[in-house]
Amino acid sequence: MNPREEPDWRLFRGDGVPRHVEMPPAPPWRRFGAGEQAAPDGERAPSASGPARPAPYLIEPEHADVVNAALHLRRPLLVTGSPGTGKSSLARAIAHEMDLAEVLRWPVNSRSTVQDALYRYDAIGRLRETALTRDRGEAEPDIGSFVRLGPLGTALVPGERPRVLLVDELDKGDVDLPNDLLTVFEEGEFEIPELARLPEEQSVVEVLTERAGERATVRRGRLVCEEFPVVVITSNGERDFPPAFLRRCVRLELPTPDESRLRAIVTAHLGDDALEDVDQLLDAFLRRRAARELATDQLLNAVFLRAGGMDVTADGLLEAVLHRLGGAV
Repeated sequence: MNPREEPDWRLFRGDGVPRHVEMPPAPPWRRFGAGEQAAPDGERAPSASGPARPAPYLIEPEHADVVNAALHLRRPLLVTGSPGTGKSSLARAIAHEMDLAEVLRWPVNSRSTVQDALYRYDAIGRLRETALTRDRGEAEPDIGSFVRLGPLGTALVPGERPRVLLVDELDKGDVDLPNDLLTVFEEGEFEIPELARLPEEQSVVEVLTERAGERATVRRGRLVCEEFPVVVITSNGERDFPPAFLRRCVRLELPTPDESRLRAIVTAHLGDDALEDVDQLLDAFLRRRAARELATDQLLNAVFLRAGGMDVTADGLLEAVLHRLGGAV
């Protein structure tokens, strides 16, 4: 290569000269299309190459025992730990190993409510469609077509096998949200008032679920689960939960990965070759993590870029990849 020639990894050069650039392969956790790949922080990202076996989930035996306790007790598993410890990916690891259906995910934010997670009723859509069908002289549409179960409601749909529900970052929700969940978790059922008010001849209604193309049967406006779902609740420790809520959960604290565990995580996601000449990056990550909050997926990002030929130790670049997660930006 000519000494003055720019490295191949520079797709954008900032010189205003248009070039035809071929995009290199994306990280496994940033590939979209049919199928899925495991993401470094535990999220799931689709893969263009079709379904693939997820990367192994690394967990200590004593932590796996806590998971089993929650499974046997049919209690929600409350998982805490620093960013990048694999809190969210635990739900998918459980679903994969137990051969359960795809994980239902409820990402909690400050506006989240239990009702939204249970079901949504499109009253305006029903009114519009009813008016249109009447104008055409057709039968009114079934109310079930305007009721869609949310992730929590879908998790409670009766079935021989439990469903897996990930309640992600519950501590970001309203302060009353954990208490609002207690009744649903304790009783394993909920009511849809819009269906409960229907006459007896309409007491059985087929409603939509969170899964495309799937319907669930609701009788007399109530949906009752047969097998309590596998519920994994994650928290970043941003606030405390009420004692009544904690009493009904099995708690698991995932430790921050040490150097040997970080090497194993890199291998699991990027292969054995990714460990070549990784010592400098790993040392930089550990030093920065000791002084401020960093997530494991930031290390994976740096290793992936280095494997592609990028000099991640260049001025400003390492700071951009291994930036702190807290405080002002």
